[in-house]
Amino acid sequence: MFGKSVTTGRTTAAAEGEVVVLLIGMRINHFRAPHHWLPVLLAMGRMLRELGKDPERGLLGHVLLTASPRTYYVVQYWESKERLYAYAHSPDMFHHRAWAVMNRKERAGKARQHVGLWHETYVVPEGAYESIYADMPAFGLAGAHGQVPVERRGRQARERFAYRSEKATASEEL
Repeated sequence: MFGKSVTTGRTTAAAEGEVVVLLIGMRINHFRAPHHWLPVLLAMGRMLRELGKDPERGLLGHVLLTASPRTYYVVQYWESKERLYAYAHSPDMFHHRAWAVMNRKERAGKARQHVGLWHETYVVPEGAYESIYADMPAFGLAGAHGQVPVERRGRQARERFAYRSEKATASEEL
């Protein structure tokens, strides 16, 4: 967030429709085995750079986080679960090659439990998320989808949860 300008006042994410959030990370189980966990840590950055160079893949934004000196993860916001699946399974993308290496090591009995991997994916329908940012640059969901003054969606969380975009309203009427 260095260098990003602060938006004064209260804003909310301009997201409309469903929101796709991927939490993906790693845990260093044995610090003394960097030859096992360092390639995984570096691969996370490589995949993010790859996606950053090709916005058509569907990654809208991401936030790098740490839960402890052992655990690192990325919160990713995707255009759709279909775009996320397409990236994960695309043979020309680094993720596919990285998982192939990991699967080969596991089948050969060479996965030595030095590094743990995890991910959780959430597809959240409109009306099941809300956000508020006070004197913040665009961050998280607002960084991925843009931000609007909080008054456009409601001053209270209850009102923001109740917000329905034109697209959602039209599909509800069908």
